[in-house]
Amino acid sequence: MPGLRSVLVGTTKGAFVLDAKPDRSDFEVRGPFCDGWPINHVASDPETGRMWAAGGGDWFGAGVFRSDDGGKTWTLSKLTSGDMDEWAANDPEFAKMIGWTDTPAPFEKQFSQVWSLHFAHGVLYAGTKPAMLLASRDGGVTWDIVNGLTDHPSRPDWHGGAAGLVLHTIVPDPADADRMWVAISAAGVFATEDGGKTWDRRNRLSNTDHVHHAHPAAPKGGETGHCVHNMVRAPGDGIDVLYQQNHHGVFRSPDGGRSWDDVTEGLPSTFGFPIAVHPRDPDRIWTLPLNGDTEGRYPPDASAAVWRSSDSGAHWEKCQSGLPDKNCFFTVLRQSMSVDLAEPVGVYFGTNTGSIFASRDEGDTWSEVARHLPTVLCVETMADA
Repeated sequence: MPGLRSVLVGTTKGAFVLDAKPDRSDFEVRGPFCDGWPINHVASDPETGRMWAAGGGDWFGAGVFRSDDGGKTWTLSKLTSGDMDEWAANDPEFAKMIGWTDTPAPFEKQFSQVWSLHFAHGVLYAGTKPAMLLASRDGGVTWDIVNGLTDHPSRPDWHGGAAGLVLHTIVPDPADADRMWVAISAAGVFATEDGGKTWDRRNRLSNTDHVHHAHPAAPKGGETGHCVHNMVRAPGDGIDVLYQQNHHGVFRSPDGGRSWDDVTEGLPSTFGFPIAVHPRDPDRIWTLPLNGDTEGRYPPDASAAVWRSSDSGAHWEKCQSGLPDKNCFFTVLRQSMSVDLAEPVGVYFGTNTGSIFASRDEGDTWSEVARHLPTVLCVETMADA
């Protein structure tokens, strides 16, 4: 069974690689990489060892870095231009200082950041801000827009959440290259079954007695609320079970997003960002609730805990051993929780205070395996080949 090779971390000041010992008892921290760019998301291909890191912003523009040597060196595929490019174009001394060259960005200023990555079926996908889906078939060197999503009839009605209109989650079907789900804040869940040519919007709430409070991200009328924070697909052939942590609760879909059930009952709050699912058990999930949208966005009662369900969200249990149980005011962002493929499964999350916490026993106990990093924006795992 594959174990864990590395934990990949994106931060506001570059990417980091945490190399695991065989028993996952200790980690060596390497970095920062990627020239100090804000790195919103990371991805990897265990078969080749290739890593990608993506991000950017108004200053840098948007881009995707690639490493073919385990993270020692990185090459940038710059996709859009930023304020830095305008400065350099008008100031030869500044251009010389930063090594700038007048190379046109292929997407000019169509988007400011890359927010998400996923590698599947030989294709690297990227989600951007504002929301677009890109695909690369040469390992991240060149990119094309998936126009079927960009041209969706509902696009004029998409409204951004607090972080803007971002495509933050990409969930391919591991068995079928034509099937994929994406989540956009605050436009909701979209799915394709024809390789991206056409997309369905899938936000219907099935247990319709649930009532959202009045909030732009929580439309009424039997919808889950368009502000999805993160989404995962459960393992298993022939099933399409999805879970999402929404702005207003945790939801489960038994049918690929065609309907959603509210499974928030038992959690200490409805608000949170990340969600993770067991790689072999479709009923086991983890989330990390925060106290609320406007209450500070830290753990309820300032006491950190990961909450676990072993029955698809019907019941929840608090997993807190080893986590700070008082005076804890960190935030865990939407891409900042992941699991490995080992037995028992390891669970990992990162905080905006620069810590990485790990559990080697599926959440029963926790330890801090890295600290004093920059603000953590994402955590992903890289399996053994």
